[in-house]
Amino acid sequence: MVQGKTYSNKQLQRLIVPLLIEQILGILVGILDTMMVSSVGEAAISGVSLVNEVNFLVIAVMGALTTGGAVVVTQYIGYGDRDYSNLAAGQLVLISFLVPAVFMSLVLLFNRQIIGTLYHSISPDVMEACIIYFVITAFSFPFLGIYNSGAALHRAMNMTAVTMRVSMLMNLINLVGNYIGIFILHIGVAGVAIPTLISRAVAAVLIIRRCFNPANEIVLHLKNIFCWRGNVIRKILSIAVPNGIENGLFQFGKVLVASIVATMGTSQIAANGVANSLGTIAYIADSAMGMAIVTVVGRCVGANDYDEARFYIRRMVFLAAVMTGCANLLLFLTLPLTLKMYTLTAEAAVLVRQIIIVDCVVATITHSVAFVLPNALRASGDARYTMLVGICSMFSMRLLGGYILGIRLGFGVIGVWYAMFLDWIVRIFFFVRRYRSGTWMNYRVVR
Repeated sequence: MVQGKTYSNKQLQRLIVPLLIEQILGILVGILDTMMVSSVGEAAISGVSLVNEVNFLVIAVMGALTTGGAVVVTQYIGYGDRDYSNLAAGQLVLISFLVPAVFMSLVLLFNRQIIGTLYHSISPDVMEACIIYFVITAFSFPFLGIYNSGAALHRAMNMTAVTMRVSMLMNLINLVGNYIGIFILHIGVAGVAIPTLISRAVAAVLIIRRCFNPANEIVLHLKNIFCWRGNVIRKILSIAVPNGIENGLFQFGKVLVASIVATMGTSQIAANGVANSLGTIAYIADSAMGMAIVTVVGRCVGANDYDEARFYIRRMVFLAAVMTGCANLLLFLTLPLTLKMYTLTAEAAVLVRQIIIVDCVVATITHSVAFVLPNALRASGDARYTMLVGICSMFSMRLLGGYILGIRLGFGVIGVWYAMFLDWIVRIFFFVRRYRSGTWMNYRVVR
């Protein structure tokens, strides 16, 4: 058996490196955003971090839709059916606009009720920061949905350099806009939210325009967008719905965890927000590899070549673990300098340091297997199993465990993070078992 024939080392490099650069830039901009907001005060950084937990719920559902579409498109590419690849692409863009438009409407109508229900213990100044940020960023949801669908299609075509360039521009607009909004216009939280809206709108227009290029492997046509093809939608949703339920409930669980942290005081809320922002550095490689593995495994499964799929799964999970270890080492070594860039109380700074040190160790050992491997299973069509494991582990380990360790046993925000680490370990047990069983090979979308 000849292994690795679908993608050469150079082809994998061209696929993964732009995704990695894109993730790094996105994370760095997120960290700089948090630093700039921290200069406005702990109420502002607390408000932004709390709303982001809710926004990430919407983003997670949108990500599930684009993953479902990417799986169907890549399997059709591997299968050799270009017409259905194009049709699936058009249907993906349609639902990637409609679903976030619904979320936007709900936020605009019920923003105060949503925040009040989730975070009823927060102070009035944090509440006002939440509302301002929530309403403005909600307008960006449809644009983000369109951008995500266009980016997913470019990844399916192995054109990740395009998504990298568009992402660079989006992040640059966001970063410059934040600086202007906070330090020149002095409009506080709104100075962070408005650039987010503008940058996502620009990125959506740029990325989707390129999808209409007839020279592409996948070509968007208006007739494939402005129609409803139930058979194609069902295939997309067969991956997207379980993935969306998993991602949505996973993020909802994180919102509930954040609501637990919200009862611990402003310093612990701020520490959790900064630790979440810094901690994302530890997961950069896994985020990039998780997207890349959908493209690679999806094509292999579409071509009915499971030996190739196994080869790339093992190789890419291992590569992700190595890169994650390097990222965590860098984060650990630069932590003293990084913390000086934030405007935090002494108590919050100590908590951030304690969280990040443990996170660096645990993430290096566990995170790649816990989160890259299930993306490979989804790319094969085995989305329901990953959904069940993800939901059960999230609510039993992260949420219940966070309550027990953080509140009942009095460990505070540190206990909440320990519960998250337990969640990762449980995921590894079930996902590795599923991969070794070979059951995931029975769920191919293309027949």
